[in-house]
Amino acid sequence: MLLVGSNVGIGKTIVAFLPVELFALLRFVIALAVLWPLLRLARMRRVKRGEWLNLFLQALFGTFGFTLLMLGGVHRTSAVAAGVITSTIPAVVALFSWLFLRERPDARAFASIALAIVGIAVINLAHADASAANPGSFTGNLMVLGAVCCESLYVILSRRLTQTLAPLEICAYTHLFGFLLMLPVGLSGAFSFDYASVPAGIWGLVLWYGLSASVFSFVLWMMGIRHVPGSIAGVFTAVLPVAAAVYGMVFLGERPTPAHGVALACVIAGIALASVKTKRLPPVAS
Repeated sequence: MLLVGSNVGIGKTIVAFLPVELFALLRFVIALAVLWPLLRLARMRRVKRGEWLNLFLQALFGTFGFTLLMLGGVHRTSAVAAGVITSTIPAVVALFSWLFLRERPDARAFASIALAIVGIAVINLAHADASAANPGSFTGNLMVLGAVCCESLYVILSRRLTQTLAPLEICAYTHLFGFLLMLPVGLSGAFSFDYASVPAGIWGLVLWYGLSASVFSFVLWMMGIRHVPGSIAGVFTAVLPVAAAVYGMVFLGERPTPAHGVALACVIAGIALASVKTKRLPPVAS
């Protein structure tokens, strides 16, 4: 979660020098350079047709759509606001599970969803009031919210595949589809771009973003979730907006507003409420 949160700010730094579409394509190129050993034909032939369709939909929403909306959003809004909105993913997953999978959430999950909606509303209302100073921030917030919806659909679609495919295989196949989807978009301006105008440090950040977003954070999460209960893992998603805010303040000179604080408090309270298990009392002996 620390890597994911800091990547919100790092992405904002990079898109100040690189076009969003080109940077998005480079992310997939870097990821596939590491994941290509998993793309073996003998193993890929074992994947069923229905699984390939599911993998394509995961790539369409969770890699292609998420990447374009997230990078386009952070280019227009602050890293602090983007971090707070992104941290609502657990609540949006619960909402989508209810809408699409008919998994009715319990009272605590309902409260978590409500707090997440309040947090997003506070952020967007605050930016709407400040639209004269930064007219693109409200649009950026909506794009980040769209990225959250895409990632939540990815999570829902992956539930079925994790029963038949290894997590790293899912990661490799979805990034392959993501690369193919992003290729015509990213190449549209790749040949006319002045690469020499980009500082060497930014290229280093591009490499780090590609590795951390597609490989490091995924592997660390999968390793950790084996040893930590899901209820505890959910609490750690609160690290995401904190990491994004710290990066925005230290490296981008952003200053959180009271609205950011209220929204962050709502989101973290919702995550904690949904993650803490209710202690069951032993039955009373008759």
